[in-house]
Amino acid sequence: MTVPLSILDLAQVAEGSTPAETFASSVVLAQHAETWGYRRIWYVEHHNMGSIASSATSVLIAHIAAHTSRIRLGSGGVMLPNHSPLTIAEQFGTLESLHPGRIDLGLGRAPGSDQNTARALRRDPMAADSFPQDVLELQGYLTGETRVPGVQATPGRGTNVPLYILGSSLFGARLAAALGLPFAFASHFAPQALQEAAGIYRREFQPSAQADKPHFIAGLNVIAADSASDAHHEFHEAMLRRVTLLLGRGQTFSREESEAILASPGGQQMSEMARFSAVGTPDVVRDYLERFAAQVEADELIVATQAGTTETWLRSFELLAGAMHPVAV
Repeated sequence: MTVPLSILDLAQVAEGSTPAETFASSVVLAQHAETWGYRRIWYVEHHNMGSIASSATSVLIAHIAAHTSRIRLGSGGVMLPNHSPLTIAEQFGTLESLHPGRIDLGLGRAPGSDQNTARALRRDPMAADSFPQDVLELQGYLTGETRVPGVQATPGRGTNVPLYILGSSLFGARLAAALGLPFAFASHFAPQALQEAAGIYRREFQPSAQADKPHFIAGLNVIAADSASDAHHEFHEAMLRRVTLLLGRGQTFSREESEAILASPGGQQMSEMARFSAVGTPDVVRDYLERFAAQVEADELIVATQAGTTETWLRSFELLAGAMHPVAV
């Protein structure tokens, strides 16, 4: 497998667990990932989700970076319309100053929340419309070529933290291509436009100071286990948890209710969201990833694993690394 492999850590808070325990598990994963051969780990900004603890993304990155030494760390991503570009430049300029050469800044334009939560974030409903301009403003702060006269990011100025555009639509592909930035497509939950987005990004890419050629990152779900039955059991349990995550709106469902929802037409749509999922023993997962990477011409894959326990979560990444990087394990 010549395509680099990275991790999307969703910082999931397991039932009966706490955010503190989740963060401790994320540290353990990152420390192992350095030796297993993964290129980077990204953390995503979500708000008002009881099962995802990475809302203060830059703070979590700082914590993980302080407990690791080599692996790249970043946001996958920061939802820029929730913030001022100057604030994000200062946060990630601080991270880069503390951990030089290890920090990535992935940017998305979604709120990472529902409408009520977006209002609680004091988010302007029209903020997403200025996303391209905000990216450029942020880039100016980080390169030291500010677009706001008299305003500089300290820390941040001249750190040149690399930017990545994240997206699940053709908009992100075109923007990343126009700005000459790497592009990460969220095919782990939005598979529909993957092929078209990848093609548009490569055809329309314009070289920039950051990148002279396209760099396309594709996301997918992976659950590797010692047996096929264990892997498929974990995947089904993850789909049941997704029912509550996406449809619960503050309520929980019994197992029977979740099974019924998953079997309904609405549940089938939810299953379609997880179309790109590699589930099985390490050799089966490896073969799936190799075919997937070739099909979409990915320059890098970033994988998310949703398991019910920390042990099965870590084991999945370990088995995947063993299949992809046997010398590193």
